[in-house]
Amino acid sequence: MCQRGFRILLFHSIPITSHFFASKTLRNSTISRFLCSSSSEDNLHGLVDPDFGVPESSRVESFLAEEFSFLRDSLLGAGSDTGDSVNESASGSCSNDAVLISDGIRSIGDGFGHKTQKFLRQFREKLNEALVVDVLSLVKNPEMGVKFFIWAGRQIGYAHTGPVYHALLQVLGCDGNGKIPEKFLREIRDDDKEILGKLLNVIIRRCCRNGQWNLALEELGRLKDFGYKPSRLTYNALVRVFVEADRLDTANLVHREMSGSGFKMDGYTLGCFVHSLCKAGRWRDAFALIEKEEFKLDTVIYTQMISGLCEASLFEEAMDFLSRMRSSSCIPNVVTYRILLCGCLRKRQLGRCKRILSMMITEGCYPSRRIFNSLVHAYCRSGDYCYAYKLLKKMADCGCQPGYVVYNVLIGGICGSEKLPSSDALDLAEKAYGEMLDAGVVLNKVNVSNLARCLCGAGKFDKAYGIIHEMMSKGFIPDTSTYSKVIGFLCNASKVEKAFLLFGEMKSNHVVPDVFTYTVLIDNFCKAGLIEQARKWFDEMVRDGCAPNVVTYTALIHAYLKARKISIANELFEMMLSEGCIPNIVTYTALIDGHCKAGQIEKACQIYARMRGNADIPDVDMYFKIEDSNIRDPNIFTYGALVDGLCKAHKVKEARDLLDAMSVEDCEPNHIVYDALIDGFCKVGKLDEAQMVFTKMLERGYSPNAYTYSSLIDRLFKDKRLDLVLKVLSRMLENSCAPNVIIYTEMIDGLCKVGKIDEAYKLMSMMEEKGCHPNVVTYTAMIDGFGKAGKVDKCLELKRQMGAKGCAPNFITYRVLINHCCAAGLLDDAYQLLDEMKQTYWPKHMAGYRKVIEGFNREFVISLGLLGEIAENVIVPIIPAYRILIDSFRKAGRLELALELHEEMCSCTSYSLADKKNLCSSLIESLSLAGKVDKAFELYGNMIKRGGIPELSILFYLVKGLIRINRWEEALQLSDCICQMDIHWVQVEETSIKGDEFGKVPAP
Repeated sequence: MCQRGFRILLFHSIPITSHFFASKTLRNSTISRFLCSSSSEDNLHGLVDPDFGVPESSRVESFLAEEFSFLRDSLLGAGSDTGDSVNESASGSCSNDAVLISDGIRSIGDGFGHKTQKFLRQFREKLNEALVVDVLSLVKNPEMGVKFFIWAGRQIGYAHTGPVYHALLQVLGCDGNGKIPEKFLREIRDDDKEILGKLLNVIIRRCCRNGQWNLALEELGRLKDFGYKPSRLTYNALVRVFVEADRLDTANLVHREMSGSGFKMDGYTLGCFVHSLCKAGRWRDAFALIEKEEFKLDTVIYTQMISGLCEASLFEEAMDFLSRMRSSSCIPNVVTYRILLCGCLRKRQLGRCKRILSMMITEGCYPSRRIFNSLVHAYCRSGDYCYAYKLLKKMADCGCQPGYVVYNVLIGGICGSEKLPSSDALDLAEKAYGEMLDAGVVLNKVNVSNLARCLCGAGKFDKAYGIIHEMMSKGFIPDTSTYSKVIGFLCNASKVEKAFLLFGEMKSNHVVPDVFTYTVLIDNFCKAGLIEQARKWFDEMVRDGCAPNVVTYTALIHAYLKARKISIANELFEMMLSEGCIPNIVTYTALIDGHCKAGQIEKACQIYARMRGNADIPDVDMYFKIEDSNIRDPNIFTYGALVDGLCKAHKVKEARDLLDAMSVEDCEPNHIVYDALIDGFCKVGKLDEAQMVFTKMLERGYSPNAYTYSSLIDRLFKDKRLDLVLKVLSRMLENSCAPNVIIYTEMIDGLCKVGKIDEAYKLMSMMEEKGCHPNVVTYTAMIDGFGKAGKVDKCLELKRQMGAKGCAPNFITYRVLINHCCAAGLLDDAYQLLDEMKQTYWPKHMAGYRKVIEGFNREFVISLGLLGEIAENVIVPIIPAYRILIDSFRKAGRLELALELHEEMCSCTSYSLADKKNLCSSLIESLSLAGKVDKAFELYGNMIKRGGIPELSILFYLVKGLIRINRWEEALQLSDCICQMDIHWVQVEETSIKGDEFGKVPAP
């Protein structure tokens, strides 16, 4: 087979990559995997002169590189060893004849004279390439090596080959940058000029192979000085070394000289040259070079040119070359497509990747598994998760089943960022996870945490649990870090009940919680108001030897302060100091914020003053036992907490002064501070000051947010400045700040209060169209507006609508509805609403724990031991609804129902005596006037038993009731009892009971 045909066959069999043409090392290693020879590694295609004639005995058949890949590292490592160990191993691997010859040359010692040559005659017939190479490797003396080389070349039946020349160069010390001394070259020339020419060509090619183009130029000059010309292989090697060094102009000069000598480049060199020209954007020069070389373009050359164009980011030209290939009847193969696909992929040309992949698969050329993995990763990075998921199916269609890497790449790409993915992207991750389970593949630890976090963020807590358990069934063992992260995700999503259960499961699996796990739970349960359970965990971690850190202490101290349990907070602070845990600025900020929320503004201001260096404040000495000013310098969050606390306490002047102090301290206020001040001024009705802060906020480069506008709009509605409301709203929309549910609710409530009910209802419809769903406060405001306008039927209709849309009414909604139904005389509807309210709010929904209990079932609260804690804040919001209904039924004369409701209300232990006395008085009056005196006396007796002290008016109503039913004797007895009471009568015109109030009574 001709050389060119062999090379084309070789190139079709090698999986070319874009680096194949640009990297000498990779190219040599790739070729060496397919061409194996018993000679040294220098016997590579393109570097051995065909005139050297490799003996048939040295040829071996090619074999698969994968079968011997395990030897590659060890063989390459062995080849790099130097020193005595190499020489010892070399002598052990050489033939006996080689050892005899080398020993004889050294022992005779006549400078390769007559005796030595006589000794060597016995080995003439045994001379071959291997023997000469072995002898040269054993002879360490360069002079003796040259003489043996010359002697061997004279022998009939033997001719030097490439490995022999390379062995000689090693003896002469040409492994590195050393040059062969002139005397050796002249000695060889004097014996055989042709051999010297070949040797000099080998030296040049050796320099080229090592990438030493500057030495190659020097050796080329020496070759010409000796009167020789470079061979075709030497010219090819020179062109390649300059191409690899990106010295294309020099390579062009060598090629010009080569052409002048009548030589053509081989296909491999030409491929390297045109690849580099295309990489430099000189693809027209590449075509000119091919034409000058009279080389017929084939798939390999086209592929190399496309590779260069891709590296130069000339993708339009690369696609054009692909079309040229087809028109030239050169069919692109899998290597062509892979190079084009990888080139576009590296440069993030993802749109082209889709097109190339489609063409590739259509023509039966399939990407490798690694390329598919890279494509999935690239499309995930670009956010095109849908196409990344489709690639999984394409992989399977190409006979490449998705595995561990690609599934983890896809799910990690979707769930790996801090921002939660969209619902569609998360659905794709879930689908991929399901397919992954079916394929028997598992997620890595990082992706288990990330997918669980995203599912928790989307409210799919059961699925998050399921993932952890499924991975555990496949051998995945969650560690403390994994559990802690998932517990943190659940807590951040306000699913502390599930976090509580997962923590129990963690301990049951004998995974020991660390300080991070405990701190996450304690901090989030404190924020949810579940302080007792947080304290239990704190005590548990101390008992088990897990030392709390400053974050743990700070969370609990802050929670106790907000709950107004200041003594316990102080005890914790003392404990913190005694354990050597140093408070930081966050701790002091929490102290200020906690005291503000506990209503102790003065104490908060004292802590701040002490932080600023005022030592004459003994009331807060306990917080400043450690003298370290660096940890107590107020920061923006410290100022923000104090400003917010002052504003909520309506001390806006002091808060404004604090803003000025921040400027003096070079502490730039942030938008939270500005928002708190604006809201504070609005709450106390100082719109002008709020406007000034608003202007300063804009000057400082802060854009108003929805909270800022909300404060202004709320104040303007309260002041009935509807014209300014519209201006603020317009300004808000101009700044691309969309109203949120709070602003919509404030506007709806404000419109209702000024009687613009229709406009309020239209606004509520509009907010739904804008994708902002009304909450229970919005619906309640609108219901109240309809009720005040006398449209109770619209109130009930709106209540049904909110239920249908998944928005549950709270007790305030029910109270508003009951009030308006009673006012409109719809007592049965009001009674039905009360019954529904009783079923919804078990059995006394405490106002102080509204936020805490919301979303938790009764059993869970009992399991945490919170019922006793809740009982400390006994406020029953259902009582006002009872009062409204009882009063309405009483006025409507439906006294039986009024009494029944009164009995239910009295069963509430939190029902105050004052409420009982007032309602009893009203009921006794109505019963007496209705002639139901016995019921009135029974109610009076119950009131006395429960500790009630009757007013005189109640006794008068009882007397009046007895007279109405002609029970004069009992009326006189009761009157006599009243007269005997130690009562100081006070004449009050408006409240005294006049005689005619008793009406006309029948004569006795």
